[in-house]
Amino acid sequence: MDPDAPTDEFARIAAASDSPMFIVTTCHDGDRAGCLVGFGCQVSIAPARFLVCLSVKNRTYRLARHASRLAVHLLGSDQDRLARLFGSYTGDEIDKFRGCAWKPDVHGVPILDGVPAWFAGPITAATEFGDHTGFVITPDSATGAERIAPLLTMHSALGIDPGHPA
Repeated sequence: MDPDAPTDEFARIAAASDSPMFIVTTCHDGDRAGCLVGFGCQVSIAPARFLVCLSVKNRTYRLARHASRLAVHLLGSDQDRLARLFGSYTGDEIDKFRGCAWKPDVHGVPILDGVPAWFAGPITAATEFGDHTGFVITPDSATGAERIAPLLTMHSALGIDPGHPA
């Protein structure tokens, strides 16, 4: 038995949670990337810190390792098309940003148009967690707090085929 494999019991418990889905974007040296993310949460109140985990198999992770900032976008429950664009396709094969409206923030990080809310900030730490690496950001810009409901959640995104295997 693989000691790193989750037990069936844990897998059922984890599947019962219905966390929000996020799109994380970043840029480095004029290159940009973004992906759909299911692992993210606030990890500190003061100072504010947010942990977002990126699969080590995707292009966004490879770019984020060299980037200084990340943006985290919350998705409305009706934004399945945007979730599929950033979740079912790999930036290794297509430019996802050609398929949606966006603009760079003052640091050049892509900010997606039409999402209920987003925040961005510098990467202050990174930790490997098996097949994902967690990036801690310190949010220093944000917008949309008044527009957050209802959100696209993990259960509503189950039909999205990943651009890379887990």
